[in-house]
Amino acid sequence: MPKGFSEQEKNNIHEKLIEACKENWEKFGYKKTSIDELCLKVGISKGAFYLFFGSKEALFLETLSVIQNKLYDLIESILLKEQNKYGVAKALKAVYAEYDKSPFLYDTSQADFTSFINKLSEEERQSIFFDSLYGAKQMIEKPFLKLRISEEKALSVMASLLFLITGKDKLVCNHFDVFDFMLDHLIDDIFE
Repeated sequence: MPKGFSEQEKNNIHEKLIEACKENWEKFGYKKTSIDELCLKVGISKGAFYLFFGSKEALFLETLSVIQNKLYDLIESILLKEQNKYGVAKALKAVYAEYDKSPFLYDTSQADFTSFINKLSEEERQSIFFDSLYGAKQMIEKPFLKLRISEEKALSVMASLLFLITGKDKLVCNHFDVFDFMLDHLIDDIFE
């Protein structure tokens, strides 16, 4: 019978599983990431994995939540330093750069992401959507910002800009340049 893990070991293993999941998800996608591979990377047995997560999907869902929270922290740190619409533009550029580093995580139109989402409960799927919407709303509902357009339109415009990442390979110009150009020209129409 294996010895039990101490609280510190549990915390370390939990964090390592999330980090390993993120790394593999970024490189290989959801479908090609196996629990066996993650356990090998972290140094635990497959049986021990289930002490931490009930399923592969539970690990991926928590990993996605951790990643979203880090993005929100990044946005907040930028807006703390630059409390105006140009801070929002800078934050969106940072988010776009993160999306570019991890296409499997953010391209929700890909079959790999759809495969992950389809294994989740309706409540879990809604949670992903509402967490994302909540994060976007937090960004634009700052006391130092005033919208020129409706909140719904502002959120939709920003989401559309970020969605450019899914077609980056079809552009004849550098996609970062295109994103920056569009955002720099739209920011004054979104905020006063």
